[in-house]
Amino acid sequence: MTLINHSELEPDGEAADHWSERRNRRIRVVAWIVIGALIVTGGGATLFALLVG
Repeated sequence: MTLINHSELEPDGEAADHWSERRNRRIRVVAWIVIGALIVTGGGATLFALLVG
């Protein structure tokens, strides 16, 4: 089994900060999309239940 030194694969210094910032921004965008989808589908299900009954 070959061991991989992951520290060699990760950027150092400013490059790491740049990638970390992009990753955090992407996580926030995905989280807001998921929250929006849950609100829309939950609201849609409630409205459908009230109309159909």
